[in-house]
Amino acid sequence: MSYTNSHLADLIYHQAEKYGPRRELLFRNGKSGVWESVSWNRFAEKVRLTSQAMIEYGIGVQENIGIYAPNMPQCFYATFGAFGIRAVEVSMYATSSPEQIRYMVEDANIRLLFVGEQLQYNNAWKVQRETGDILRQLVIFDSNVVRHPEDRTSVYFDGFIRLGDNTHAETKVKIRRHEALIPDIAMILYTSGTTGGSKGVLLTHGNMLEVMRIHDLRLPMINDRDVSMCFLPLTHIFEKAWSCLCISQGICIAVNHDPKKIQQTLPEVRPTLMCNVPRFWEKVYAGVQEKIEHSPGILKRMLRHAIATGRRYILEYRNKGIKAPVRLACLFHFYDKTAFTLLKKVVGLDRGRLFPVAGAPLADHMAEFLLSVNMPVLYGYGLTETSATVCCYPNESYTIGSIGAIMPDIEVRIDESNNEILVKGKTVTPGYYNRPEETAKVFTEDGFFRTGDAGRLEGDTLFFLERIKDLFKTSNGKYIAPQAIELSMSGNAYIEQCVVIADTYKFVSALIVPDFEHLEDYARQKGIPFDNREELAGKEEIVRFYRSIIEDCQKGFASYEKIKRFTLLSEPFTMDKGELTDTLKLRRQVIARNYAGQIKEMYQ
Repeated sequence: MSYTNSHLADLIYHQAEKYGPRRELLFRNGKSGVWESVSWNRFAEKVRLTSQAMIEYGIGVQENIGIYAPNMPQCFYATFGAFGIRAVEVSMYATSSPEQIRYMVEDANIRLLFVGEQLQYNNAWKVQRETGDILRQLVIFDSNVVRHPEDRTSVYFDGFIRLGDNTHAETKVKIRRHEALIPDIAMILYTSGTTGGSKGVLLTHGNMLEVMRIHDLRLPMINDRDVSMCFLPLTHIFEKAWSCLCISQGICIAVNHDPKKIQQTLPEVRPTLMCNVPRFWEKVYAGVQEKIEHSPGILKRMLRHAIATGRRYILEYRNKGIKAPVRLACLFHFYDKTAFTLLKKVVGLDRGRLFPVAGAPLADHMAEFLLSVNMPVLYGYGLTETSATVCCYPNESYTIGSIGAIMPDIEVRIDESNNEILVKGKTVTPGYYNRPEETAKVFTEDGFFRTGDAGRLEGDTLFFLERIKDLFKTSNGKYIAPQAIELSMSGNAYIEQCVVIADTYKFVSALIVPDFEHLEDYARQKGIPFDNREELAGKEEIVRFYRSIIEDCQKGFASYEKIKRFTLLSEPFTMDKGELTDTLKLRRQVIARNYAGQIKEMYQ
């Protein structure tokens, strides 16, 4: 096997012995803009000092410590520093509000909290003043953070880790590491709470070790020569589990600090691996489609022919393990070295070998397009409670329209009463933190976890149908799956966000946020005057334009599933207004409440 099955308490030290001075972490210096590296030896040293500082501070076995920061190298030091003394990491999204931070601090009884930058420090300082009997210590990653004038307790990370640099703490850390157990809780990840209160999902070291083992079986092509871009928040189970896998494989991790700068950092790093959510690929797809549409006639025909050639070669031959006709193979390799390579180079993914994508449904037409241009996406499905991956596309013989083949040694069955996907295996959570009743509700009597998603199985291939809690029932008694309708709009250059409304109403309607960058260009080309976005969204010519887009997107739906009326909004749905979770999932109840007036008007 290419991975190490070391307990997470020992993993960094084990890899440092193997790789020594070889680089493991890359990060972009905020001042110089230069990418700097951290060797395995340096990584292990930082982890050791962080563990010893926690010991010096008095962190106990299985005590919860918090990390509230954007992606930074220090996040890895704190995480594995906690693992090294059998403490439990509680990750918090860098975008979380003071109210959300306070909830987690109180729920998990966190007295030591690592914070990233000024925003996180300011929010955490506010929480500390309100919960001084619980949250006692803030440790600041960014040395440029300006502390509050009344702050007498917070310390900077570099100063904090020096506190534990003594023989007594070093000995205690070694003892804790030797006593580490597979069933120990490694982390608590709080769910986004799309339909209710946030719950802390418990994940053990055993869960994560199983993640490493089964991914090594499914993904034998990745190795220690790869470079992975760490783009999703490390609070997201997808990125968290993937990063642990990369570390276990000796893969170099480039830490993308600011999600808004990903288009800049990708060409600089040119990673071979990167996990991401469908929204990223929707942007890529929309950009390519727009480029094709605005190309001269002969170039447009060539690009479309290239995509059609890629589709035929990859989906009809390579995916089925069939040797392609010589002419088709030659044509594909020509386009792969020209058009497809140019496309990947523009995005910064020309060295790409594997791009896992999950976290939300990926539209079939988008998956087909990405695979047709030889973009090595690997679509899959999973939850925080299953330590991410339940299933993903195999290397070949994958089925477009599915969410992949079941991972090795994971059991999946479908509940006959409601088609719910049930999962059992060593990657499944033992339950929710301090919520025995909630835990009991999500497990069957024979130990299968209830995902809340409906699906169907064909052999070992799983198909997603809908999110059961999201299923709408119109006043006419028809069931509507809003995600499927919203998914049909994804990838359209003129639609940024779409929320379907239908529950208890006579027909389907939608709230749509246009992609104003493209819409404003369209309006100028058509000579449609406007002073602001609100005025533009209300123009009759624009409404007619979107009506035609919607009709085209939902050609495959039954009449009762189609959007009959819609409202164009001038402002996007945001986390600040509570309309999106930290993982950008829609909070439908909040949106329905915030836009009650517009919804009511559509049904008058």
